[in-house]
Amino acid sequence: MRAVNKYIIVETIVEEMKTESGLMLSGDDANDFRYKKALVINPGTNVDTVKEGDTIYYDRSSGHTMILQNKKYTIILERDVVVVL
Repeated sequence: MRAVNKYIIVETIVEEMKTESGLMLSGDDANDFRYKKALVINPGTNVDTVKEGDTIYYDRSSGHTMILQNKKYTIILERDVVVVL
């Protein structure tokens, strides 16, 4: 499986989030945030900003989900990446 051009194949990471007061937020609460965390599985052939294995945040309204090799992945464009960790 290989992405082409400016597309990136990512696997979404479900985060457990804590408020400043120490309350744990569920995965459903995390969906209220604008950005999602993901692991880069395969950057496209023309992607310059991320590499395989990077952890990123991307705009949750972007991309589309596909089943590839019996696993759920999200396909996004490089421009949708907002943070590389």
